[in-house]
Amino acid sequence: MKLVFASDSFKGSLSSKRTAELLTRAARKVFGVCECIGVTIADGGEGTVDAVIDTLKGEKVIATVHDPLMNRIQVSYGIEGGRAVIEMAAASGLTLVPEALRDPLNTTTYGTGELILDALDRGCRELYIAIGGSATNDGGMGCLRVLGARFLDKDGNELSGCGKDLAEVSTIDLERMDSRLSDTSVTVLCDVKNPLCGENGATYTFAKQKGANPETLELLENGMQNYRDVIRGQFGIDCDLIKGAGAAGGLGAALKVFLHATMQSGIETVLDLIGFDDLLDGADLVVTGEGRVDSQSVCGKVMQGVALRAKAGGIPVYGLCGSLGDGAQLLYDCGVTSLYSLVDENTSVEEAMTNAEEVYYHAAVQMFSQIKREKR
Repeated sequence: MKLVFASDSFKGSLSSKRTAELLTRAARKVFGVCECIGVTIADGGEGTVDAVIDTLKGEKVIATVHDPLMNRIQVSYGIEGGRAVIEMAAASGLTLVPEALRDPLNTTTYGTGELILDALDRGCRELYIAIGGSATNDGGMGCLRVLGARFLDKDGNELSGCGKDLAEVSTIDLERMDSRLSDTSVTVLCDVKNPLCGENGATYTFAKQKGANPETLELLENGMQNYRDVIRGQFGIDCDLIKGAGAAGGLGAALKVFLHATMQSGIETVLDLIGFDDLLDGADLVVTGEGRVDSQSVCGKVMQGVALRAKAGGIPVYGLCGSLGDGAQLLYDCGVTSLYSLVDENTSVEEAMTNAEEVYYHAAVQMFSQIKREKR
């Protein structure tokens, strides 16, 4: 019997890797000798580097970069062969900025550019960049500055590349772009479809959570429209027509326009990178899960991606989750056979979080026992 385990992390309680270890122990208690394959998995957000590097046996490297407020910090990213897997949130993420200092007029993606440059220096020519969780709304200018782009005002002065500079951009000079980028493929892991500007654009959709007040929102949106117009005028590309251009405060637009990046679903890209379809070969069942299952779980999350791959191969999928919310049943259409929850009438959310390993293992044993009975 072959079982494949691929669960997202249960934030605040269980890592993706630990769920696979607990499932393996529970499966062998119930089924006896069986082949258990556990993979660390993520959907392109937090944990993506760990997921890919752990499964592919790559390595983590440390780079010194600047955070969103230009303080120097040390962060890690993953390398496997000539590939680099980068989480922009590691260098430019919202959690790096104290709440009292959050203001997207002042934050920059400069550190993300430094991670890309570090990867180029290490010989990587295949870059995978996860762009969730940003603290920025700079249109990706900070990132591109590190790579050689110059954003100039009407007097020819170079701008620093933070949110407040968007309104001042008059010309974009690419003459000094790093030549190594011409033979580097860039894949952006992004499930956000927002355009650069407008009601559903980068600013009005995301900047408030990054610290923008109503006045700041207006300044940023006006600036982003100017930035869009400069790009359209110089390069003939309308970023409002690019799905995902508004991701990470416009970093999606910069990577697409200036690095010719391919925009892909985070979970689909991770599954391809770790060779998930090959792992499914000969599998009798798959177990997946995440901390909270609801309608958002079918919007590019781990459980949906795993279930659809298994469904294509005719393999039953079982979801062992922290709790079930409205819309959880939508996963049945994606190929999930049954859903199990750690939280029930006997177990509260608090208990499930506090005693996560014990509760999860016990629930896994119960789930496998039921599966065993059904297969008789």
